[in-house]
Amino acid sequence: MKDSHGRTIDYLRISLTDRCNLRCIYCMPEEGVTSLAHADILTLEEIERVVRIAADMGITRVRLTGGEPLVRRGVTDLVRAIRATPGIENVALTTNGILLPRMADELAAAGLSRVNISLDTLDPEQYAAITRRGSFDEAMAGIDAALEAGFDPVKVNAVVVRSLNQDVLSFARMSLDRPLHVRFIEYMPVGASAGACGCGWGKQDVIASDELRATIEEQACAAGIGPLLPAARHTPEGWGPAQYYEFEGAKGTVGFISPLSRHFCSRCNRLRLTADGKIRPCLFSDDEFDVRAALRSGADDSAVRDVLYAALGAKPDDHHDKVGTERGMSQIGG
Repeated sequence: MKDSHGRTIDYLRISLTDRCNLRCIYCMPEEGVTSLAHADILTLEEIERVVRIAADMGITRVRLTGGEPLVRRGVTDLVRAIRATPGIENVALTTNGILLPRMADELAAAGLSRVNISLDTLDPEQYAAITRRGSFDEAMAGIDAALEAGFDPVKVNAVVVRSLNQDVLSFARMSLDRPLHVRFIEYMPVGASAGACGCGWGKQDVIASDELRATIEEQACAAGIGPLLPAARHTPEGWGPAQYYEFEGAKGTVGFISPLSRHFCSRCNRLRLTADGKIRPCLFSDDEFDVRAALRSGADDSAVRDVLYAALGAKPDDHHDKVGTERGMSQIGG
């Protein structure tokens, strides 16, 4: 399946819910956002239908996101159904990890193969401040549970923000002794309140990946660990744009995702489905195509295909440094 710029689109990111068990300061206000009405959320059966049609068109990989996808009732059954869909090769999940200790084994049994865990700091007090209600110990237990359940790869995603002054070397060290793939993501101001989200962050808080890698290498060499080398031994099969490095002898890798400093739009391979049934061609675009209406119209699968093709044709060539979107990350799907 090709878009109008000749890019192969084989990856669908599906937001299961706009609800979350955390209140991260860059994602939503402390009191949360007004949740979508139950009738506005796609049912699990509707999601399964979209996946089946998308797979017929060429989608081979699906990632479940939120909000926090593990708060959606029936998520394990959905994983099982998607994994059984002809043409789907892998099902992945992006989560804050809090619920993984109680759900990892059943998700693995259902066919989930890959997990990304969002974790922006290794300081318990800072974690509590960022998430407003999260437990750092529970998040770390989620990483342990993912590894014990056999997910491969297990990736830890850290959004790097200059104002937070995160201990980036400690993050990178996580890759030394366990098969963890630590990825540093440039902070992206997303949402209408970007730059004024209550956290005071803005474009000045973006740390370019090249600068960050140099900082980690300097600190690692000073600590006797050595430099980061282009990853060769443990590079995880990638669905996206991360550039991977590794320390000599490490069991995992250190990756960098650079949406602002080093655009990867020319290699974009994805569409996004929001929890309320809108197909988004691009994270930074406010264009949306209503697949929920097609699903509930009583029409056959061709109506859904038409919506997917319309979104495919609307994928932009680049995000052109756009800052802020009408909907926030919890509503779009991380």
